[in-house]
Amino acid sequence: MSIGINTNYGNYNYAGANNIAEPSWAKNIEKDEKEESVVNQQGAVYEKMAAKENSKEDDSKAIYKKSATDRAAIVQQMKAAEEQQRKQLMAIVQKSLQGQVGAYGKATGNSMWQQLAGGNIKVDAATRAQAQKDISEDGYYGVKQTSQRLFDFAAALAGDDVDKMKEMQKAMEKGFKQATKTWGRELPAICKETMNAANKLFEDYYQSKEMA
Repeated sequence: MSIGINTNYGNYNYAGANNIAEPSWAKNIEKDEKEESVVNQQGAVYEKMAAKENSKEDDSKAIYKKSATDRAAIVQQMKAAEEQQRKQLMAIVQKSLQGQVGAYGKATGNSMWQQLAGGNIKVDAATRAQAQKDISEDGYYGVKQTSQRLFDFAAALAGDDVDKMKEMQKAMEKGFKQATKTWGRELPAICKETMNAANKLFEDYYQSKEMA
């Protein structure tokens, strides 16, 4: 604690250079500092004890402390959760492609794609105009927005984990292949462009992690 010293001895009743009476404020400060030191020491001891107890608690929950049966069960649960995440992403990929294909069919007047996507074959002018807007560069079913949604969904499932993101990328590509297989024909170019754009987002993410 820093204290400014006033050299005007008369103000604090100094008796002389060899017999200086300590002012009352100095005694109070010294007392406060001693009390503060005791409190800090007690606090440090408490924090160490608390940290030790927390460490014991965390250690007791550690996987390696569990039985072989419990560890195996935990591993199976983790695998099941990861598999569920992959299936979720594959489902969203196929649903996104279905919406994109449907909009593409309406926008181009291609009744085959409309039918495969589960849409009505007859399309009025207003519906076609909206579909054309939807698959445009900045449209909801356009390459940019659709690829970003796929990447964002994968990132939400994987968290900020590079290895999990790679698994999600594989699941995304598998979803695309399954959609192609289900419909029995190559998907429109807009779908392939969307997948390429989504893969580019994944690659950009990996590079950002390498540079961090």
